Amino acid sequence: MSNSPTTLPFEELAEAIKDRRSDYGHISGLQLDRFAPCEAWSSLPYRPVFVGDTETGVLHGGVVTAMLDESCGMAVQLALDGTRAIATLDLRIDYQKPATPGLDIKAHSVCYRTTRSIAFVRSTAYQDSEDDPVATATACFMIGANRTNMLADRRMDSRSIPTLEAPDDPDGPFANSPFARCLGIRINDDGTLTMPFSPKIIGNPILPAIHGGMTGAFLETTAIIGVRRELGIAALPKPIGLTVNYLRSGRALDTFANVSIVKQGRRIVAFEARAWQDNANKPIATAFGHFMLRPTPGSDEE
Repeated sequence: MSNSPTTLPFEELAEAIKDRRSDYGHISGLQLDRFAPCEAWSSLPYRPVFVGDTETGVLHGGVVTAMLDESCGMAVQLALDGTRAIATLDLRIDYQKPATPGLDIKAHSVCYRTTRSIAFVRSTAYQDSEDDPVATATACFMIGANRTNMLADRRMDSRSIPTLEAPDDPDGPFANSPFARCLGIRINDDGTLTMPFSPKIIGNPILPAIHGGMTGAFLETTAIIGVRRELGIAALPKPIGLTVNYLRSGRALDTFANVSIVKQGRRIVAFEARAWQDNANKPIATAFGHFMLRPTPGSDEE
């Protein structure tokens, strides 16, 4: 670990961000395509393992969440000098439309203000045009979150980084969700969900810590499954918006989550989900959001 941080010239800083992304960002294929002070343009290639529903081919919302989280982090690092660790404090995602199957996703992130301790950033995810977004995000990051420095410290050997694969499970609850299967998410008898720890969900490999986007993806999956079960509906609810608050670092442990419905309307459901590890009274993250209920076939709302 580096004990004497050295300020990086801007071009070297950008190259370090390209080469030393989070472990999940590395194996997902996320690329920093263009950069400027405080701005990052990134892209994520379409892969079948990212799909959330094989019937439609649409990407899992958690894939978009993870991409925006990391892309926002790139913009924050491009606003700094490369000597300090950052961590997501909160992330709000507003889903504008489903991503078109088969197309890559791009993101443009801007860190528009930094203080001594906090960075503020916004981002747009899109495919054909930034004026036609798939999702938008706003986020806050803590500056100097810990003593690690992923941009200076040596990352793990690339040969030991796993690949993203979705094992077949035709009779399981995630038969139609390759990304949920990739994360190994399972439903417990008490209705909670578990995301087992694995190297592929690591964000900071030095701590190590779970990628904030993976925690957000897990909370969103928990909410979808829980709301669907509680309401007894056949169709998956459609995410509208999700705000994730990061309370503690996700350590190299299994993570558990549950969800409760805050308010149910005829078309909109508000929910709150929480994730924890070894102590349910000490959540590592919470999420609040809204789903739109899809009309039942044959109903008057079709």
